[in-house]
Amino acid sequence: MRLTPMRFKDYVWPNNPESYRISYRRTVAEHKLPFGGSVTQDLGTVCRVLEGEGEFAGEGAYEEFKRLATVFYRGGAGVLVHPVWMTTSAYFTELEVVQEPLPDYVRYRFAFREAGGTGAALKEVSTSAAGTAAAQGTAQARYHTVTQGDTLWAIAARNGTTVRALCALNPQIANPNLIYPGERVRLS
Repeated sequence: MRLTPMRFKDYVWPNNPESYRISYRRTVAEHKLPFGGSVTQDLGTVCRVLEGEGEFAGEGAYEEFKRLATVFYRGGAGVLVHPVWMTTSAYFTELEVVQEPLPDYVRYRFAFREAGGTGAALKEVSTSAAGTAAAQGTAQARYHTVTQGDTLWAIAARNGTTVRALCALNPQIANPNLIYPGERVRLS
């Protein structure tokens, strides 16, 4: 079976990396209670991480590695197309030469982190457009009802805002690290 080549942004691997490891990361927080004990809160899935190793061999192997390194240095999220993993928006977070590069052989490690954590991309908001809507009075208040596992940070990320902005809109939230299922959070 022939797999499609791995791609990130405008770079296409001439041959797919040898090994892949995909891990799903979850964050939990432990809150100490007065007079002993604690409560553990599930903060949800943080992101998926794709790590692996590969090699470039033959004439021009080091030049091919330099082309891959150029994509890494550009930074920013891009579309990652993996031969068997789902296509996603990701950040190229690690690139390492595993052994001394030779003109005809380079062994390397890499890692990508999925952008947006739980799959929700951050929205970019134009401050001038937001200001115009507020000035015209067309902005209507929006709310989110907290569900099990929600965090204020994740709610802010899903809605293109910050925890600080949500705290300003929700003075009833005394501790931004502690919200409860069923609680309503004003978003705008």
